Amino acid sequence: MSDVKLNLINKSNDTNNSRIVIFQHSPTPDFNEIAIAWRVIENLGRGDYHPFVYPYQSYGAASDSWGNFTPQVLVESGQRYAMVKDSSGDVFKHMGVGSSPNAIEIANDLQQGAINALIYKDGKLFAAKNNVVPGQKAIFEFKPILFIGVVSQIEEGQVINSAIISQVNTELSLFGIASADIVMTGGGPGKTSAPFEFQLENVVSV
Repeated sequence: MSDVKLNLINKSNDTNNSRIVIFQHSPTPDFNEIAIAWRVIENLGRGDYHPFVYPYQSYGAASDSWGNFTPQVLVESGQRYAMVKDSSGDVFKHMGVGSSPNAIEIANDLQQGAINALIYKDGKLFAAKNNVVPGQKAIFEFKPILFIGVVSQIEEGQVINSAIISQVNTELSLFGIASADIVMTGGGPGKTSAPFEFQLENVVSV
């Protein structure tokens, strides 16, 4: 799979200067998996467009219970990474082949202290699993599927609460796509306003 070039176009009747959130989440998340606002697009006036990329590559990192964050490291599916303690302190390392060929595995190999396992795409926080205790691991398996919706107040990198997730039900599959427009329609003033909709147009296949 390669990077997918996307272009969000506002063809809606929105007059509230709404924010548009884009994120990914598992339909059956485990207890410590959280959804992250990967991109929040603001001030997109009617007729405006916002180009961005869904990158194939992911970068991993971790933070420890002492408030330290590791540098971001290129990570790949099928590989195992871990937070370990060496002579300098807690560090993030590649540890060989993981338990699943389709997943990125981030383990806590420290003797004490929980970690947060972090995944970044395009330099922005994309996914996280918090409070991974020693001896446990976080498993990330990404499919090229994004969720998109209109929200009132949220910032990039923030945890998306369950109430917002339940409101955002537009799922965009990027399987087999090289580039596409995401066209936003609906909205408008008053009680007669149509719901916001997002559809892929001008799709170019791989």
